[in-house]
Formats: sequence, C-alpha cells, structure tokens
Amino acid sequence: MIYIRTKDNAVHAAWVVTAITAWFARDPLHLVVTNATESHRLIRMAVNSGLYVMMAVQYSIRAYKLLLPAFALPAFALPAFVLVVFASGCATQRPNTSLAAIYNPLAQRPDYERNPVIVIPGVLGSRLVDDETGKTVWGKYDRIRFGRQQSDDLAVVSLPMGQGVPLSQLRDSVRSDGTLAYLELSVFGIPVELQAYNQILQTLGVGGYRDPSHPKADEFNYGDEHFTCFQFDYDWRRDVAENAALLDKFIGEKREYIRAEYESRYGIIDAEIKFDIVAHSLGGLLSRYYLRYGSQPLPEDGSLPVLDWRGASNVERLVMIGTPNAGSAFALRDLVNGHQLSRILPYYPPAALGTMPSLYQMLPRPRHQTLVDAQDPDQAYDFYDPELWRQMKWGLSDPQQDAVLQELLPEVADRESRECIALDHQRKCLLKAKQLHQALDIPAAPPPGVTLHLYAGDAIETPAVMSVDTETGKLEVAKSVPGDDTTTRHSALMSEQPVEAVSTRPASPIHWTSVMFLHTSHRKLTADPVFTDNVLALLLQSPRHSPSSVGEPLHRQPLEWIP
Repeated sequence: MIYIRTKDNAVHAAWVVTAITAWFARDPLHLVVTNATESHRLIRMAVNSGLYVMMAVQYSIRAYKLLLPAFALPAFALPAFVLVVFASGCATQRPNTSLAAIYNPLAQRPDYERNPVIVIPGVLGSRLVDDETGKTVWGKYDRIRFGRQQSDDLAVVSLPMGQGVPLSQLRDSVRSDGTLAYLELSVFGIPVELQAYNQILQTLGVGGYRDPSHPKADEFNYGDEHFTCFQFDYDWRRDVAENAALLDKFIGEKREYIRAEYESRYGIIDAEIKFDIVAHSLGGLLSRYYLRYGSQPLPEDGSLPVLDWRGASNVERLVMIGTPNAGSAFALRDLVNGHQLSRILPYYPPAALGTMPSLYQMLPRPRHQTLVDAQDPDQAYDFYDPELWRQMKWGLSDPQQDAVLQELLPEVADRESRECIALDHQRKCLLKAKQLHQALDIPAAPPPGVTLHLYAGDAIETPAVMSVDTETGKLEVAKSVPGDDTTTRHSALMSEQPVEAVSTRPASPIHWTSVMFLHTSHRKLTADPVFTDNVLALLLQSPRHSPSSVGEPLHRQPLEWIP
C-alpha cells in the first residue's frame, strides 16, 4: 500500500486519487454521466450514500484522516467506486409524467396525421468510425484520462491536409455511424454512459415519435403505428454545405420509405411528405443552409450558391435549439487553445481541431466586433484573415504545434513543409467559413408554409467578445452577455445589433416564426420541461400546411406564438 505522509498521520494515496476523481468528474463541460449498465444498478443503489462522503474527501486532508479508519479498500478500487456512485447521482430524469398525460392521446394517433421528424445533432453528436480498422474514433473511450492527455486516435480523428487540394477532396477512411444518444466510457472496466442527445429522443418519445434504430427505443411507450422519427448522423468535422448535400439524399430516401409504408399500412398512394426538423447547435446551421440551398456546394471560386430555397420544398418546420447562428466565442478559443470535453476525456490540441472546417464555420462574425485589441477595445480584428492567425501564432500557425503536425503528417519529413501544408489548410478553412457565413446571412424570408422556431438560453453570462494581446496572441474574455453558457442570446437570434443591445424587435436576417428563451444551460436545454411541453405542442398541435391525404381534414386549435 502506498502512503502519503502528513504531520499527524499516514493517509492512503488511494484517498487522494478518489478526491481528484470526484473533483474532476463532478461537472463535465458538455457531457453528463447518466447511468451505469443494468448489471451495476444494484451496486449503485447500495453505495449511493457514499457519494457525499467521497465528495467531502476532496476538500481537506483532515477529512481523509477522519474517514481512514473505517475503510480498508485497495487503492485501485476506490476511483472506480466513486465513479460508479457518481454515475447514479447524475441520472437524467425522464420527461414529466403530466406532459405524457397531455400528449398521450395525440401520441396514439397514426403517423399520417403528423409530419415525420428528423433529429439532427450538433458538433460531436455523431459517432465516428474508421472503416479501415473498424474502431470507433469518436463516441467510445476505453479509459479515463487526467490532465491534458491527448487522444490515442488523434491522427485518425483529424482530417487530412494537402497543399493546393480543395477541402472537399481531402478524404479519409472515417465515416459517421449513428447519432450519439449516449457516449460510452469504460472506467476501470466498468461501463458507464455519458449523455449526449438522448434527451431530444425522450422528448419526442412523449409525443409518440419513434425511431426503431435507437438502441433504447423500447424505453419509451410508443404505439405500434409509429415509425416516422429519424436521426441524421453526419461527419461533424466536415464542411456544413457538404453535410447539407448528404441531408438532401437522406430526406429523399426517407420520403420513399414513408410513402411505401403509407401505401402498405393505410392505402395512401404518392403521399405528399413534408418533414419537421429538430436540430441542436451546429445541426441548426446545417439545416438553415439546407433550407436555403438544398444540395448545392459552396463554389470553389469563392462565389455564393444560388438562394433558391430548394431544401425548403421538403420541410415544413425547422426547430433550432441553442444554435449559434452568429457564431460562438468558444469556437475561436478552442481553435486557438485546443479543447478537452471534460476532465476525464482526452485533450484535442489546436492543430488537430484546426483540420476541421466545421469549427471555423462556428466562429463569430467579425462585423459584430467580437474580437478586439486588449489594449484598445475600439480596435476590432477580422479573424477571417489568415495573416492574423499567422501573426498571432494561432492553431495550425503555432510553431509549438509541430509535434502534433508530425503525428498528423507522418509522411512529411521536414518542418518547413509541414508548416506550409498547415498554413494552406488553415487559409482554406477560414475562407470557407467566410463564404458559408455570407451565404447564411443574406436576409431572406422562407417560402410560405415554412416556419422557423428557436429555443435558446438567456439566463447565464456567456462570453461574447474576446480580446487579444497582440504581443503574445493570448485570448481573454472581454465581455459576457446573457446566453446559455455556450451560445449567446444575441447569436441565437442572429441579431445585427451590438452584442449588449436589447431591443423589442431585434434586427435579424432570419425571419423567425417563434422564439422561446429558457433559463438553463446549453447542454440542459433539451431536458427543460418547458422545452418539452412547447416543442410537442408545436409538432403535434399547430396546424399543418400540407394537406392530409386520408380521412377527414385535421382540425387543430391554432396556437399563438411569440413573434
């Protein structure tokens, strides 16, 4: 047994490990440990009260000494013990049973009386698998990591780079393999689950929407007639416009599937199919691009695609949840500093994140003066400019990232060549982000019958403006405004007013049909019962513009929405 000597007593080192584990696991940035597998449920129930003892240990060696005589566990067992107990204390509650009572009658009605729903997750929300090895490179971890330990799959999860090669042609063997209702993590051999997008599926489950492909579909009380809920998984690393083209193909496939089911189940031939889309975070940007431009790519010459609302012909409602329509300061921070999802998951350095075009496409708009000089706040910078990134030594431009570049570009022997490839890739990503933003920011109303709905948080001070020390390139938060701790209210609305301004009619290029603000954080928006109640009222009770193809016309009480 290992000991740590103190003035009065010898304390088992295992207690120190336990304290650190409890501290680091207590509040992951974006993911919440929800529950262990069924085989460990009784263990968690038996030791649940021990959580409070374990959390107390982190605060002082004195607490260790008080608890020491009562336990004789081996050191390696205690961290696992803490995490199993911790997992039980963070289990996500199911939607309120009273809401199920409200919507159950509507939930039992056949699917042809509602639009099919497509759920689109945000960044990190789809599992990524390497086809060459069959290994999951994002969505499953076999061990916890403390400190800033990098992923073992860094070279695989990063996108390839090639000087002079368009981003659309830089391909690897990694593909998406389903949305992440849960993120799997193995802790000392004990499997636990980190919640990802299961809350959205639970919400839709209350309304009777069913996706048979969901691994835990049987948890929800669905009728036998429900089959029109789908999850669109995509490679969230890649360009938004590329994924919009895949969404167009996905919608075409699901439309034919539903038509075949309608014909076999109800005798409806060639039904008119309109989809409702429920999209979280980056998924909202993808959906907005799809409505405006369909499957059109962003032209390689830097021009803009034709705004023809091609995708909107397939969609009736778009529900966006916490979408950073005007970008997020955290995208800039992470591209500069790297990111660690939680204190027990791997650290992804700036060079690895810098290979992913989608992260640049979540940057704020320079015209909103979201990056200013630390010494002169009136001096704003254009972070679409690749030269700024080179001067500040940010991301792929940082010479200290060469060790990572050696891992990402093992075939490139000399440092100068690696630097040229990295700078070229960063330049292409920045210009592609500017091009996407220009395409999304054109003021335009959607076609009649297509509605846009926003659910966003505004109760937490959220970074909105970053300042940069031009001598060191270091970033600091210069201003915070109401938001959900990730996306500001200003960004969600896509307001063209100053970030701190409050107006009765915020100027926005997005023609919102309804907006609802929730007093909760980004990761908890979809767990809020107010969200559950209102999104189900929207999907199940608001009038449909597309006609019913069978039976009597639908008579639903129209709802009034906040303009």
